[in-house]
Amino acid sequence: MTNKKEPSGVIEARKAREQALLLEQLKKVPIVSIACEKSGVGRATYYRWKKEDAEFSKAADEALAEGTHLVNDMAESQLLAAIRDNNLGAVMYWLKHRNPNYNNKLEVTARIKQDNDALTPEQEAAITEALKMASLGDEDVALSSSTSSHDQPQPPSTDGTTGGTDAA
Repeated sequence: MTNKKEPSGVIEARKAREQALLLEQLKKVPIVSIACEKSGVGRATYYRWKKEDAEFSKAADEALAEGTHLVNDMAESQLLAAIRDNNLGAVMYWLKHRNPNYNNKLEVTARIKQDNDALTPEQEAAITEALKMASLGDEDVALSSSTSSHDQPQPPSTDGTTGGTDAA
């Protein structure tokens, strides 16, 4: 009777070869699906390895970063070649992304509202109506509407309540 199951050492050696080949592909083409296809490893296997093996995950992230740098270098080389060929679009792209004088500018102006700005009569009416709708007692609404919007807020008293008129 022959054992059809591969020994553990053979499986680990094959896995190490597949991982090494996949990492090399990621350094050349930093797109997981393409690197997996070229190395003969399924995407699900790649993501399982990343999840289960911290060392492989770190190596894969480094390979992807190296591949991304390679592609960026190639793209910049092509861009510079296009600039040398007097491609106006390439010139504009370079200046817009590399020179602050050609960046898009956005100017924002705003007025900061002060905390002690008085409420308009319409705002007071809306707040009073909202308090009524919130089912506060009539005395609470009457108390809040009896204070003028032009009064300065009263500092808290020592017992934790706001100063001013007594509700008692």
